[in-house]
Amino acid sequence: MRIFSGNANRPLAQSICQSLDMRLGEMTCSRFADGEVKVQVHEDVRGADVFIIQPTHTNDFLMELLVIADAMRRASVGRITAVIPYFGYARQDRKHDGRVPITAKLVANLLATAGIDRVLAVDLHATQIQGFFDIPLDHLSAFPVQLEYLKSCNFENPVLLSPDTGSIKLADKVAKVLGADLAIIDKRRTSDTETEVANVIGTVEGREVIIVDDMISTAGTLSKAIQTAYDRGAKSVMSMATHAILCGTAYERLSSTNLDELVITDTIPLKRRFADLPIRVLSLAGLLGDAIHRIHTNQSVSSLIK
Repeated sequence: MRIFSGNANRPLAQSICQSLDMRLGEMTCSRFADGEVKVQVHEDVRGADVFIIQPTHTNDFLMELLVIADAMRRASVGRITAVIPYFGYARQDRKHDGRVPITAKLVANLLATAGIDRVLAVDLHATQIQGFFDIPLDHLSAFPVQLEYLKSCNFENPVLLSPDTGSIKLADKVAKVLGADLAIIDKRRTSDTETEVANVIGTVEGREVIIVDDMISTAGTLSKAIQTAYDRGAKSVMSMATHAILCGTAYERLSSTNLDELVITDTIPLKRRFADLPIRVLSLAGLLGDAIHRIHTNQSVSSLIK
């Protein structure tokens, strides 16, 4: 077994290797003068079971993954598994309007065409994306790691608040495990980046509110959910998400919000300018390392999917 990493999240790749007590494979992944991706593998991988750690939160990182996979295939590896902690373009999973693409399916096709044999992903934005792949896909959830942290917080009277109707299932799952109530924000989307709160279903007054979602992009939904919780009399608000994309005006929105604690995972590296905010990063290295070991040894991964 060999583990390699592009430039998208080398710290996570290093942590995964440490959890497996092995070293990260030697490979150059850089750029030519015109910006094209340049890859060269510096060790023998013929017949090896290769795992490439690479979230695809930018076009450059997606291209790196494709080129690395092609290099591995041409080096006669035995099998290529793309470990994609964050799968980019996942939000483009259906035709919500006329004459628009289903880009998540296109990316799935590109990965297979590049020579990737199987994919390991974490918390896809829509579970039906698994059906877009014509190669095996193992879909992990960060929930076990997040739940362990939530239990350590010893909440007295928590309530799970879903920031929109799309997150109800996740919030309900957490609420049932914690033995907490569920509240829902009825949100109306006014554009691709803007939303407005219409109503809150449930009671948050005087309670410890936990907001859960799968990802945070521009933080528009999150900041409004936090403000809504406090407007309704919440005692405290903890926000939790798997993928911290944190782009656009996210920093300005979170900085101006009464943010008690934001709990994320390391599927995407946290940008430096967010270091002064109350953000806690949970590592998925152990979970991903366990899954990689099970895939390599042909063991079941089902026990990790909760």
